[in-house]
Amino acid sequence: MARRRAPPGGVNSPSRLGHLLAEPAPLPWLANRPYYAWLVVGTVCIGAFMGQLDASIAQLVLPTLDQVFQAPLSSVEWIALAYLLTLAALLAPVGRLADIAGRKLLYTIGFLVFVAGSALCGAAPTLPVLLASRVLQAVGAALLQANSVAIVTAAAGPKRRGKAIGIQGTAQAIGLSVGPALGGLLISTLGWRWVFFINVPAGLLGVIAGWFVLPRTAGLRHGRQPFDVAGALLLAVALVAVLLVLSKGQAWGWRSTAIALPMVVAVATVAGFIWRERRTSSPVVDLALFRSRAFSLGNITGLLSYGVTFGAFLLIPYELERVYNDSPLQAGLLLTAVPVALAIVAPMSGAWSDRVGARPPTVSGMLIATLALTALALTVSADNAAVLVVALAALGVGLGLFTPSNNSAIMGSAPPTRLGVAGGVLNMMRSLGTSLGVALSGTVLAISLQALGGPATTTVGATTAQFAVAMRVALFVLAGMALAACLLSLPRGDVRGGGTEHALIEG
Repeated sequence: MARRRAPPGGVNSPSRLGHLLAEPAPLPWLANRPYYAWLVVGTVCIGAFMGQLDASIAQLVLPTLDQVFQAPLSSVEWIALAYLLTLAALLAPVGRLADIAGRKLLYTIGFLVFVAGSALCGAAPTLPVLLASRVLQAVGAALLQANSVAIVTAAAGPKRRGKAIGIQGTAQAIGLSVGPALGGLLISTLGWRWVFFINVPAGLLGVIAGWFVLPRTAGLRHGRQPFDVAGALLLAVALVAVLLVLSKGQAWGWRSTAIALPMVVAVATVAGFIWRERRTSSPVVDLALFRSRAFSLGNITGLLSYGVTFGAFLLIPYELERVYNDSPLQAGLLLTAVPVALAIVAPMSGAWSDRVGARPPTVSGMLIATLALTALALTVSADNAAVLVVALAALGVGLGLFTPSNNSAIMGSAPPTRLGVAGGVLNMMRSLGTSLGVALSGTVLAISLQALGGPATTTVGATTAQFAVAMRVALFVLAGMALAACLLSLPRGDVRGGGTEHALIEG
């Protein structure tokens, strides 16, 4: 009997490898529902919530690990740093790969990898095994983060993009606010391993929901777009070097040889990456995206806003515990005013930007954040809990107004075939902004304490008066960053109605 001829290759009939990598269609009875697109947004919110929950809990467990493994702090802190470095290095390359291979495919694989990494973290018998497991967990987180905002953008379309991204922002804020309390409960009752095991059931739910709910990626051309491995490696090395400088500059010394080496590597690899991307036909990051004011200014102001956010998250607990003598629990509860306010405001801000564009909510959001940080700086040591809570809530309102509208503008400026890489760059800026805010705030605080006659390398031993003045200076620096983001948001372009795939959420 004659053997049947194999069907020719193509979009609808790819090779055997293409069949293995092909994204499945969503369940028909779900895809035909009028609210299907919101199911897509809800599915992405599982990953958004889980990612921020893990990030806030994992930081909380570090003091426990140095006791469990009898390891110095310099070793234990790599549990957090290795995760951050891996995540930042992979975000943009994974976003580009998703534009080629499919966002649904990589997003679902991301859940599987994250679950596997979390389970291995919880079962880790030694610190090196835990470190390797955290790296694997970060690979899964990169697959999730680089694709999440792109999937939401494609599903919502230009008329509902801001609202959908705002809902995703609410899920992230809830995860961030719940994390410290849940982490403390898990550590005190079930033990530190459950800080990681808690991700397993949520991740498995995400795998199932992603496989059966998310739509296929539109416009894929399997096997026709090469992936720029050299560019991805250059970018990864550059980001790792930059983050090492930001994360370790204060500890290693800004003039030390240990910091000079990553500084040189960062400059060389950034230059090499730009040279490479301008000459390849399939760049990891299409530099033409930065010709759009909405994209370039959106990412710059996004970096500044994340610097403000996580700089404040570093400084405020110090103020509460060292100036007001609050307990860590009291400080944590007061600090939740920021993510709670952000969670409430984010969907409304996103919907507002859908109607009027990104400029009004982003400018007003960063202006409110500037005023809130200024108020926090002026009232250091005032011992007025009501003013403190109002100022923290106002900071959350400002960030809630800014973030979804800014993210919507960034994603709306990217063409459909570059949504993955646009989402990767957006989240890469979040990682850089986080490190920038923590590094800058810590450095300003330390330099100010030293200038006031306090200790040079630690906050221990500084008087309350010295600490209050140093804290005021650091908060004013963050207020300046917020003001810069406000002013840079004024000339941004308006991308309402632009640049996304066919919407699942109709106008």
